[in-house]
Amino acid sequence: MTYTVNASILLTDLPINDRPAAAKAAGFDAVEFWWPFATAVPAQDEIDAFVAAVTDAGVQLTGLNFFAGNMPGGERGLVSWPARAGEFRDNIPVVVEIGERLGCRGFNALYGNRVEGDDPAAQDEVALENLALAADAVAAIDGTVLLEPVSGTDAYPLKTAQDALDVIAKVGKPNIKLLADFYHLAVNGDDVDRVIAEHAAEFGHIQIADAPGRGEPGSGDLPLDRWIDDARTGGYTGPIGLEYKTAAENPFSWLSEQTASRA
Repeated sequence: MTYTVNASILLTDLPINDRPAAAKAAGFDAVEFWWPFATAVPAQDEIDAFVAAVTDAGVQLTGLNFFAGNMPGGERGLVSWPARAGEFRDNIPVVVEIGERLGCRGFNALYGNRVEGDDPAAQDEVALENLALAADAVAAIDGTVLLEPVSGTDAYPLKTAQDALDVIAKVGKPNIKLLADFYHLAVNGDDVDRVIAEHAAEFGHIQIADAPGRGEPGSGDLPLDRWIDDARTGGYTGPIGLEYKTAAENPFSWLSEQTASRA
């Protein structure tokens, strides 16, 4: 199994630039990150330090989010936020630079919450424009924009795989694909088995956590192993993103237990 560690939700006891090396020490060759900076356009020395941290650790960056605003404060992306469209667009060339330098080809564009006082239709129109701009920009490095349904935030309008697929169809760019986070889909009540059966070959990326609780695999009751196997059978060939929360001293101990149970 090829796993990539989401080092924005895991290894959080360490400074952000120490996490790639920690993932490598834990036995992984790949990492992914949410946007690892406080602003859409960080200083060049911040970018250089992040690139060096990944390169020096000897891991592959498989995924990177576009700047999504204040995530701890509840913001979930700028793609559909008219007043901050310029901020999102200023972020695009920074994402492309990091992707080009680190060989990263998957870029998650969180759609954004509904904004009080803004017409939802106007928000959706801005989103289509921004997604098209992002897709064209990352195409220059053979990149893919990922669009993700998200749970836990009522104001976020993309709840199911079909919600995201409808937007992708409207944009009409070949390098925008669904990010199938099995946790978010399951918690939102989507039919994950059907989504996999109908769309696995089209997935741009898969992420996993168990439910309830968004914990490590095996901590809940989701059939994650079966879903992964079904997605592979259905044509998905990419890595599996580990995007869960855990209080365990060793956040990856479930892998050893999983291997032992299959021996």
